Amino acid sequence: MIKVLFICHGNICRSTMAQFVFQHLVNEQHLTDQFHIDSRATSTEEIGNPVHPGTREKLRQAGISCQSKRARQIRSEDYERFDWIVGMDDWNMRNLRRAFPGDPEGKLHKLLDFCGDGSDVADPWYTGDFDATWQDVQRGCRAMMKQIEKELKKE
Repeated sequence: MIKVLFICHGNICRSTMAQFVFQHLVNEQHLTDQFHIDSRATSTEEIGNPVHPGTREKLRQAGISCQSKRARQIRSEDYERFDWIVGMDDWNMRNLRRAFPGDPEGKLHKLLDFCGDGSDVADPWYTGDFDATWQDVQRGCRAMMKQIEKELKKE
């Protein structure tokens, strides 16, 4: 089982979008039983809140449900539980390096690093532009899936 955890500041916009987009990609490839995918926040600000309406709408338009998702905060045991811990921007990565000092197993990644450009996933909380976030998340999740597939072939 490959365990993937997406991270953003509040766990109501970007990391949740990535969680459900990546799950959708996995389902389309009939790999559902080989993955466990989740998301969390680095902050406590949105804990318990539902997915942001803008993210819900983008997912709905793609036929993807996120109905029961509520924001949760990252925990120290998540480092051991997950194989891939993926932040959305540089700030998330700083927080992840604080939470998991040294990253001894090389689990921490920034989503758009898989695309080779290292940019941040657009944050719709500040921009209101969920289309840009959707495009970044789609691009990053597809590239990440290719990377995971490459690594599986090596094993």
